[in-house]
Amino acid sequence: MFVPSNLLPHWLDVLLSEKFYNACIIHEEAKKNEKNIYCLDCCMSLCPHCLNPHRPHRLLQIRRYVYHDVVRLDDAAKLIDCSSVQSYISNSAKVVFLNQRPQTRNCRGSGNICSTCDRSLQDPYLFCSLYCKIDYVLRTEGGLSKYLLECKFMSLPESGLEDGQMTPDSVLEPAGSTRTSSGSCGFGEVGCLALACTATTEIVRKKRSSMSTYRTACRPVFSPVSEISAGLMNRRKGTPHRAPLY
Repeated sequence: MFVPSNLLPHWLDVLLSEKFYNACIIHEEAKKNEKNIYCLDCCMSLCPHCLNPHRPHRLLQIRRYVYHDVVRLDDAAKLIDCSSVQSYISNSAKVVFLNQRPQTRNCRGSGNICSTCDRSLQDPYLFCSLYCKIDYVLRTEGGLSKYLLECKFMSLPESGLEDGQMTPDSVLEPAGSTRTSSGSCGFGEVGCLALACTATTEIVRKKRSSMSTYRTACRPVFSPVSEISAGLMNRRKGTPHRAPLY
């Protein structure tokens, strides 16, 4: 599907068609030169090394989630009405896809589906991406004016520019907490770990002690094999006897 560019504001048309995370040709020798920033005022993608001249401008960071471009829902909601667009949680933040994603099989699901591309969705969402909502609104209403929002200021995260490669929360454990089978450790992990280590040491020590006692008790005082070997080694040769001649 194709959204006519003449029906979109220029910044939105470029945002939906731009290829992010390509290497910056101006800083191709520099590290971390992926173009993952979008300047809303200049309508162009930037890498972190291109950033300084654009600091006063409205800047939108593009992130990657399952190999596709996403933006934080909080950022997108400052620019366009994102209601009914399915969001996903990554690194404790809600994100939405910019564009449609290719589907491995073309079939309509029996449940809730995207109104534009038929992708399966959770209730009560109607669109899988911003592109799908924009395409649907243009086809049914002929314009986006009542869905666009005026945003005069947008900056990058206060914590600094992230690399944009987002990891789902389920992969990471909360910092400063240690789970146990009883769930009672919490932030007192040092005491719990020390107690567990002490108990483990005592168990190992007792096992080693019992094994040593068992080996001592089971070891024969003098092995029959040793007796035979000693007898063979200590036996002295007697006077040789010649076989009789017949």
